Amino acid sequence: MPAPLTPAVVALGGGHGLSASLSALRLMSDRLTAIVTVADDGGSSGRLRKELGVLPPGDLRMALAALCDDSDWGRTWRDLLQHRFTSSGDLDQHAVGNLLIVALWELLGDQVEGLDWVGKLLGSRGRVLPMASVPLSIEADVSVGGEVVTVVGQAQVASTRGRVDTIRLIPATPPAPQEAVDAVMAADWVVLGPGSWFSSVMPHLMVPDLARALHETRGRRCLTLNLSSDTDETQGMTTTEHLRALSRHAPDLRIDAVVADPSAVDDPELLADEAERMGATLLMRQVRRGDGSAQHDSLRLAAAYRDVFDRFLGDVGTVSG
Repeated sequence: MPAPLTPAVVALGGGHGLSASLSALRLMSDRLTAIVTVADDGGSSGRLRKELGVLPPGDLRMALAALCDDSDWGRTWRDLLQHRFTSSGDLDQHAVGNLLIVALWELLGDQVEGLDWVGKLLGSRGRVLPMASVPLSIEADVSVGGEVVTVVGQAQVASTRGRVDTIRLIPATPPAPQEAVDAVMAADWVVLGPGSWFSSVMPHLMVPDLARALHETRGRRCLTLNLSSDTDETQGMTTTEHLRALSRHAPDLRIDAVVADPSAVDDPELLADEAERMGATLLMRQVRRGDGSAQHDSLRLAAAYRDVFDRFLGDVGTVSG
C-alpha cells in the first residue's frame, strides 16, 4: 500500500520566525511551501535591492536554508548560502546566498524559477516563494509620546520605539506570484508566525491576491504566537493585543488554531476568549527551548503542530493529494 500523504502546509512569514516554523514543519510533512515577505530594506538585501532593483533576497535565503536536505551535501550548501564576506570592499557583509539568488534571477529572468534552482541545489524539503512579485515597503502609523508619526521601511518599523497602530504596503496593491496563490488554495494548513508581527507576519494579509486566497482556501489556518513581546515594534503589547492587531488588519479572516507557549502568555483566559472570537481554538504548549531563550525548539514546536493538525483531522475537506 502507498504511504499516506502528509499534509500540504504553507508557512507565511520572514526571517528567523519563518525559519523556526519551517524547521518544525519539515519534521512532519514533505509537502511544504514557504511564502516569504519581500519588504526588507536593510543590510545586504537592502543594498542589492537598491543597486539592482530586485526583490530583497535575504529572507528567501533563510527560508531555503531552513529547508535544506539533512545530509552533508545539504548542510554544506546551506552553510555556504549563509556565509557572509568580511572585507574592506564592496562585498563586506554580503551573504553568498543573496548573491547566488540574484545572479540566478538575472540569468533566468524568473524569480520563482531562480528560487527553485537554489532549492534543487540544497535538496530542499519544500518550496520557497516570494509574497509579492515586486519589492515592497512597509509604512506604519506609530504612537510616540501621545503623537502619531509615520515610519517608512521594514528596518525602521522593526526598530521603532513606539506603538505601531496601523501598517500599509507600498505599493498598496502589489501582485502576488500565481504559484503562491495556488499553494494557499491547495493547502491543508496555512501557518502564520512566529516572527516580527508588523513587519514579517501581517504584511501577507495585505497583498490582495494572497489575502483573497487566505480567506477562500478550504485549508485550516494556524497562528503561532511569539515567545516574547519585548521587541521594538511590539513593545508593551500583550499576547491578546497581538491577536487584536491582526484582526484590525484582516477583520474577516478566520483563524482555526492559535499556538502559544504558557511562559509567554500574560492572561490565558483573555487570550482564549480573543482566539475564540476569531473562530480559533487556543492550544497552550511548551515550545520554548530548554535554555529559556526566546527561541522555539524545533521538536517541541513540531509536536505542537502535530497536536493542532490531529485535532482537526477529518474535520476539513482534503484539498490536496
